[in-house]
Amino acid sequence: MFLDKLNWRYATKKMDPSKPVPEEKVAKIVEAARMAPTSSGLQPFHIFVIRNKELRAKLQEAAYGQSQLTEGSHLLVFAAYDTYDGARIDAVVDQHAAERPGTRERLDAYYDRLKSMYLPRDARTNADHAARQAYIALGFALAAAAELEVDSTPMEGFDAAKFDEILGLQDKGLKTVVILPLGTRDAEGDWLAPMKKVRKPAYEIVTDLD
Repeated sequence: MFLDKLNWRYATKKMDPSKPVPEEKVAKIVEAARMAPTSSGLQPFHIFVIRNKELRAKLQEAAYGQSQLTEGSHLLVFAAYDTYDGARIDAVVDQHAAERPGTRERLDAYYDRLKSMYLPRDARTNADHAARQAYIALGFALAAAAELEVDSTPMEGFDAAKFDEILGLQDKGLKTVVILPLGTRDAEGDWLAPMKKVRKPAYEIVTDLD
């Protein structure tokens, strides 16, 4: 069951570099992230799938030496738009209109209204909004990895500015927001592997309003 897989997963602290994740599983995890819902369908982020060991070693230095970046076989970097602009929103409209014939007039009306709200905002507000959409995709990637029994570790503990510099994101209008190493747990070497999963009980974080 899916919930059993969620209980199986944990934020893996030590990975076995001799056991890379099969590419077909990585592709499914990335596809799950691509399929994640986003506000107004904007998908305002880009996912970098990094296999190159030398590049992952450079990024590891910017992630305070966390070993999962190099002990894992893949690193997903979720980078969000640094702001919204007319061209980025128009590209979404064009794609939807092309794939859904007969909807252009309705789309133009909706997204013109969206642009009137988004474009006057400051870049920081827009970047924060885009980052929240990237986190939805991260959640889908985490769930897919669990379903496929691929170990992963969501991370915010890194120098985002250095990541942006190493990956040349400024020229792309992107900012790194969260990263996800993928690999295979080293069950014997990972102190967290045998530990019981701890979560707040449902009554503390769930309220039913019937």
